[in-house]
Amino acid sequence: MITLTIQFDHLSLKKITMTQTQGLTTQTIDAPTLKQWLDRQSVLLIDVREAVEYATEHIPGAISHPLSKFDPSQVHLQPGQRLVLYCQSGKRSARAAAHLTAAGLTDVTELHDGISTWKAAAHPIEKSQNAPISLFRQVQIVAGTLVVLSTILGVTVSPWGLLLSGLVGAGLVFAGVTNTCALGMLLAQLPYNRRVGQRWS
Repeated sequence: MITLTIQFDHLSLKKITMTQTQGLTTQTIDAPTLKQWLDRQSVLLIDVREAVEYATEHIPGAISHPLSKFDPSQVHLQPGQRLVLYCQSGKRSARAAAHLTAAGLTDVTELHDGISTWKAAAHPIEKSQNAPISLFRQVQIVAGTLVVLSTILGVTVSPWGLLLSGLVGAGLVFAGVTNTCALGMLLAQLPYNRRVGQRWS
């Protein structure tokens, strides 16, 4: 594996990080660079988060291809277009990039740190007025409800009821450490979340 960082466009001095493995090239760009490419209308921008996440907020011009059902054959580049992937923080886009390179695409670009870095740079985002509440808030509501129910059961029925609180807490700690959330991914598959997201695909 060869990893190098190069400078391009001496006027803007933006960074592209290129990782090359067995002839396949994956680039990682920052938010200002993506903004320039979008302004030039030379990008096929793909959001690989779940449909509800896309509906809640996404980068203008992005199309939705959730990683959970990602199909490289559905990615169609026009001549002169750059292919850029993003997710929430970068983990899912890396997995999608691996699928694409395995399918034979030799020039895949990822947005470093995902939509989080785009928002941190104060670039615009689009939201659906009909989108449900954010997946993060849904996780908070479900997890909080389980803790409250567990506490009530532990006090009124059996101390074993408190075990559920411990399991929820452990799950939240694991989600924070690994930057993954099984509960969130489960909620994303619920019909009302999938239907809303599909209107944005």
